[in-house]
Amino acid sequence: MKSHITLKLWTPVRSVVLPYWVDAITQPHLHSERILPAIDAIFARHRLGFMATQEYVPAGSAWSPQEIASGLDRVYRLVLQTDEAIPPALIESIRLLPDVENVRVGVIANMDLRPKYTQSLSLRTNRAARDAIFLDEAHALTEGDDSVTVAVLDTGIDLNHPEYKDALLPGYDFVDILDGAEEFIGDYLGADTIPEDEVGHGTHVAGVITAKGKNMPRGVAPRCRILPVRVLAAMEKDGRRVGAGAVENINNGVKWAIDNGAQVINMSLGVRHTGGGLPHREVIDYAQRKGVTVVAAAGNDGRQELYYPGAFPSVIAVGAADDSGNVAEFSTFGEQVSFIAPGVDVYSTSLDHGYAFSTGTSHAAPFVTGAVALMKSFARARGHELSDPQVKHVLKHTADKVDRNFKHLKAGYGRLNLADGLRYLNYKLNSVRRTSHVYH
Repeated sequence: MKSHITLKLWTPVRSVVLPYWVDAITQPHLHSERILPAIDAIFARHRLGFMATQEYVPAGSAWSPQEIASGLDRVYRLVLQTDEAIPPALIESIRLLPDVENVRVGVIANMDLRPKYTQSLSLRTNRAARDAIFLDEAHALTEGDDSVTVAVLDTGIDLNHPEYKDALLPGYDFVDILDGAEEFIGDYLGADTIPEDEVGHGTHVAGVITAKGKNMPRGVAPRCRILPVRVLAAMEKDGRRVGAGAVENINNGVKWAIDNGAQVINMSLGVRHTGGGLPHREVIDYAQRKGVTVVAAAGNDGRQELYYPGAFPSVIAVGAADDSGNVAEFSTFGEQVSFIAPGVDVYSTSLDHGYAFSTGTSHAAPFVTGAVALMKSFARARGHELSDPQVKHVLKHTADKVDRNFKHLKAGYGRLNLADGLRYLNYKLNSVRRTSHVYH
């Protein structure tokens, strides 16, 4: 994908039919070289040709009320026809047009992903993260249900890893990077249906959620299904591979996951707000309208900082706890943090059917994601569909507090306690059956 801008209008374009950008990549003849006369004229003044595409595609034959309410039907991607930078004056001219709600240059976001630790650690460390959330007690109540789908938006997944390959649903790879491609390695061009991992980050996350326990502790929700969505490519940084990708492609991954049946989405990633509209705003709003729970990493800079999507109020932002149950020194904090979960020396799946320890809020988030999937499974087995607000209610009122305050600046509502969460949920569901009233 060459240099491009993301454009949100106040009303959808009616004068021309624009293709979805993924289709335009493989079928260039579909693209349009116009969108609105005023915008076309600005590009002409700068002597720049462009390809006009729809940023998102409707889930059905037409845009749904939820998609329209989230503004997804009026977001567009304008891609330069030549390999050159987008002039700031062009962006400013477009921003001043009355038809334009916001416009921003497409950027590549480097995710703050902590490195894996490959040295041999103790068996206790191997089990410590699972014991910290009382996973064995939780599994005595439920191990999940294959009707509950968890989307993992990340660097992809080792698609043939024996720990979870039978749990995988057909996924998608939204990575397509041409502008700045010299910094990337491996597969970074051409969106396709093979979300294979080249970094290991997404593979590690997936194991925490749904590993079968062959050569590692079992995942939090081993009987749930995983929908792999690759939104980050591989980049060399400081002698190791990290994940990076276009914010717009991450957005597309979120919408695709929702439209393909995910009830929970894990986003062990985050970007700062750099202007031109909040990152992921439309798709996170869409997730909320569709009742999908989104869980994200809080960040690893150890400061009071906002990383998106975790900074959105509707997203569960997860910080990291160390082996002692305290907030890890690197865990980003602030009012946006919802909970902390084990995030230091977490043992899980790695590339080439392997295993590794890893540290970071990226690896704390999937513990909460798995907990959400487990609670949805538990409720579904009892004939109740657990809503996103109900999930948050249970987690909020069963987390182990780190002090006397109901919410802590660094730990949110406290440490994840999955066993207490399921016991409380069981009590609430029994109350619903007795009274026929739904709790809030």
